[in-house]
Amino acid sequence: MAKITLQGNPINTVGELPQVGTKAPEFKLTTSELADVTLDAYKGKKVVLNIFPSLDTPVCATSVRKFNAEADKLENTVVLCVSKDLPFAHQRFCATEGLKNVVSVTELREDAGFSKAYGVGIVDGPLAGLMSRAVVVLNEEGNVVYKEQVPEIAQEPNYTEALKAIK
Repeated sequence: MAKITLQGNPINTVGELPQVGTKAPEFKLTTSELADVTLDAYKGKKVVLNIFPSLDTPVCATSVRKFNAEADKLENTVVLCVSKDLPFAHQRFCATEGLKNVVSVTELREDAGFSKAYGVGIVDGPLAGLMSRAVVVLNEEGNVVYKEQVPEIAQEPNYTEALKAIK
């Protein structure tokens, strides 16, 4: 269980992020087009998992914009922006912002298992049921090469270190 904060108040997650060097857990997420997608769909690519509570918060929106700006420069890499927002919210946000370089996905389905497998499900506090802010980077073989559980939800992730892990 990771101990993080929301505006200085302690909250907990369901577990810990996968360890660097381990195989990334499988998942099933839903795209903004309502199609299910699994990790297997990105086999042979580097994957950045930009995980956050909701697009409707300033820091979450900023992280999606920043990763979108960088994604176009990354070779053989896909950036998945993951939250529990409805697929329609992801679609609206990306269309309004003109974001075309990231893939928005959501843990819409009950059996998705992403929050638990990646240890990011918030279990208490006002955001219970949503996901913590985290970044996980996978190599082409699906192994974790970088992870960051952002300690304060209102804080942005370390983009520089995450992007360095891709190269």
